[in-house]
Amino acid sequence: MQLDRLVNFHKTVGDKTRLRIIGLLKEGPLHGQAIAGKLGLTPPTISHHITKLKEIDVIVQRRDKNTIYYHLNERKLSLLASAITKLGDEEMNTEFQVSDEEKLKVLSNFFDDNGQLKSIPAQLKKRLIVLEHIIKGLEPGKSYPEPKINEHIKKYHEDFATIRREFIMHHFMTRDKGYYELNPRELWLI
Repeated sequence: MQLDRLVNFHKTVGDKTRLRIIGLLKEGPLHGQAIAGKLGLTPPTISHHITKLKEIDVIVQRRDKNTIYYHLNERKLSLLASAITKLGDEEMNTEFQVSDEEKLKVLSNFFDDNGQLKSIPAQLKKRLIVLEHIIKGLEPGKSYPEPKINEHIKKYHEDFATIRREFIMHHFMTRDKGYYELNPRELWLI
């Protein structure tokens, strides 16, 4: 299923018009009329392509009074574009190089003897280690309804909503219509 997401990403951006839109938005946010004018296309055509790019979270929109501006989600674009080169890598994809010893220290500081999370770490590096530990009990390729994810998280901490949100924000999981699935390890921020 996760490979399907990578294939969908590449199919979506594998269109000349969409690549041109991405190129324009790299220079800064634009509204639909401006994009249509710069590309010499009709607003409905631009709207169609922007919808496709929003579906894969490469473009986000923000309203300023009566105008909707489109912004490039460069971080997501970079993660998805580089994920294909990391497929099959055994090494951990990490922004933060963390030794096994350091992980054990963080886990022993934040989890009690019963495996309960005492508190969610404020420091991002430690929070990612904790999230990675909690997510280990979930199976790759399996879709989980939200209540099952909540149940899994409650084994570790009562604030399942915050941890579930953190899973999504840090690309451990994706959510689609109330179902959650692990992302490939290459997309995780740790």
